[in-house]
Amino acid sequence: MITKQILTRITTVAVTLAILVSGTISMAASKTVILATTTSTQDSGLLDVLVPLFEKESGFLVKTISVGSGQAMKMGEKGEADVLLVHSPDAEKKFMAGGFGVTRTLVMHNDFIIVGPASDPAKIKGGTAADAMRLIAKTGSIFLSRGDNSGTHAKEKGLWKGAALNPDGRKWYQQTGLGMGQTLNVAAEKKGYTLTDRATYLALKKALGLEILVEGDGRLLNVYHVIELNTVKWPKVNAQGGKAFADFMVAKKSQAIIGRFGVEKYGAPLFFPDAGKNPASLGL
Repeated sequence: MITKQILTRITTVAVTLAILVSGTISMAASKTVILATTTSTQDSGLLDVLVPLFEKESGFLVKTISVGSGQAMKMGEKGEADVLLVHSPDAEKKFMAGGFGVTRTLVMHNDFIIVGPASDPAKIKGGTAADAMRLIAKTGSIFLSRGDNSGTHAKEKGLWKGAALNPDGRKWYQQTGLGMGQTLNVAAEKKGYTLTDRATYLALKKALGLEILVEGDGRLLNVYHVIELNTVKWPKVNAQGGKAFADFMVAKKSQAIIGRFGVEKYGAPLFFPDAGKNPASLGL
């Protein structure tokens, strides 16, 4: 027969176990950092180098969600990430103005390039970005857009606007809705043009059969920031983990790794470290 005293003891033990289990789960969750980032940092292979080092040094485990910068910031606005690594400056400023982030720190840059088939049907090679867009539109040459509200897509839309053109609805203008690596593959299959960050292109170059046709234009600069999220809006965000990752990305050791990444394989770095620089020096 179960007495009232025994029942009380059983209840106490059950409650204690529930608290312990809950605490263990909470501790495990606090050791996980959700990083929402652009596909270029993933496709280039940079995160394959940096994330394991961060995990080893910090004790945190990183769950990387690789999407376009726009989608990454949408996650941030909903409290679905702990830290962002993105490359869409105008959208980032709006994100910060909305109170979703508490710090936005310059990390690195590389550049965008316009690539296409060696035959170059629109004859854009060696010109400016604006001239390239005009010639692609004039000749009706296939252009593959990511169409995913990513930082690359935002840059592309800015280039069309700068050339006083609106390609939406044109048969030659095709949106993939995919990440950078996949969009490059589609461009290769269709022998079309596309805008890409240099790092992802170089990482996949051998399998593409696409050439760099436009580069070096100041409007093609590609700048990355790390953003810590606002815990006032989202108390469950792992602020400690997010800060640890943000600090790691701008630490001297990490910046040195960023500056060397790609040199051995491609003969030149895929990214240039910028921590501590005045944003104005990059035209921001």
